[in-house]
Amino acid sequence: MTVEKLTRYDSADYLTDDASIAEYLEAAIEEAGDDPPSIAHALGVVARARNMSQLARDTGISREGLNKALSGEGNPTLETIMKVSKALGLRLAFHPVNPVPLRDERDLTTS
Repeated sequence: MTVEKLTRYDSADYLTDDASIAEYLEAAIEEAGDDPPSIAHALGVVARARNMSQLARDTGISREGLNKALSGEGNPTLETIMKVSKALGLRLAFHPVNPVPLRDERDLTTS
């Protein structure tokens, strides 16, 4: 009987450019819903893809601290998320889930 040797799958191996990283994070946020540890884990995957040691230097946070905060089991502060995002060349963006017209637009449509 032949035994096949399998390697562990790591999403970080496939995040090779800014577009794939942005798509990965968008999908992770969409899938995670209201689960912050899942989003932190996704950011950790991106950090591994980009070089965790360099990220530690760029953020002023120890490599161990980043590994813990972005493991999915950590609880990173918003400050940490912002520092990591900025160092990775990313920014957080907010979009309305159910866009509501501004008051002035509603007044124009009812007249």
